[in-house]
Amino acid sequence: MGMITRAAICREPGRPWEIADVELDEPKANEIRIKFMAAGLCHSDDHIQKGDAPMRMPVVGGHEGAGIVDAVGEGVTRVAVGDHVTCSFIPACGSCRYCSTGRQNLCDAGLNAGTGMFPDGTFRFHLDGEDLGGLCVLGTFSQYAVVSEFSAIRIPDDIPFDVAALVACGVPTGWGSAVYAAGVRPGDTVVIYGAGGVGSNAVQGARFAGAKNVIVVDPVPFKREMAEVFGATHTFADAAKAHDFVVETTWGELADHAIITVGVLHDEVIHNALNVVGKSGQVTITAVGGGTLDVHPGMLIGYQRRVQGAIYGGCRPLHDVPRLLGLYRSGDLKLDELITRRYRLDEVNQGYQDMLDGKNVRGVIIHEH
Repeated sequence: MGMITRAAICREPGRPWEIADVELDEPKANEIRIKFMAAGLCHSDDHIQKGDAPMRMPVVGGHEGAGIVDAVGEGVTRVAVGDHVTCSFIPACGSCRYCSTGRQNLCDAGLNAGTGMFPDGTFRFHLDGEDLGGLCVLGTFSQYAVVSEFSAIRIPDDIPFDVAALVACGVPTGWGSAVYAAGVRPGDTVVIYGAGGVGSNAVQGARFAGAKNVIVVDPVPFKREMAEVFGATHTFADAAKAHDFVVETTWGELADHAIITVGVLHDEVIHNALNVVGKSGQVTITAVGGGTLDVHPGMLIGYQRRVQGAIYGGCRPLHDVPRLLGLYRSGDLKLDELITRRYRLDEVNQGYQDMLDGKNVRGVIIHEH
């Protein structure tokens, strides 16, 4: 029979998010229906809406979300009705080559992230006879959504839903970019470009891993101030001043790591990151957008520099999401401080404008039921 759910959809690139009542099918085998309570306003959804990243449209937005399991299909074993869950924007099947070798962030079950289509070739959202995908086969900008059980992670009932929504993407992506992808070690010097929802958590990860110098480059004063709350030791408005400081504080050895978490990737930040790391230094690119890697091989070979892309920060959602929430509960990870403002679903466009204006570290939609 299905149901009607209120959702924010994007019909075509460049067109604002609009609120619509969409049809939602019942969950099929190994699928669950989630009553979403909160959804994070991640920059990736804005890239989709702006047309910077390809996506089948129309699409129900949102890939950060947390809520309550409302119904389950046949064969579901990971969660049960009534469980509190957060979502993983990349599912973890547990049995593909990548999951079975500890690389859940590369799970083969994530192949339909850009279409929102389920493995059987069908969709669960519909509007006026047209199929709608959910971003990353989720669609957390909807009051309810049907998702694969592989995309759900059970969480303790005492974790606030707005906090839990953030560990679906931004928190592990940033944290893991420092701890796993970069492999920051005690005493390291780390330069982080961009201190938004992902970069702030790269700061927390680098500091927790024991970095001596956690240097943030961001042009927005508010974000630089917040970066210090999350553990940055030094902050700069521009890359040139940060570079000069790195040269001085390391006696010319330069940084061990540069992590790029800007809102939109571009040539200049890649160039700055390559120049700020020294011998055996690594540049980790987590940001998406434009930019090209145009560097003479000698610059890499002579200093044995490395450049690496990172998705999900190299995190394993089934392991790392509960681990991060455990650090939050013990007071070792700041998550409440990430949430600058909460919005209603019909304020989604304002939420993204605030993000682009540099007013938010992270905005969160609170669903009304």
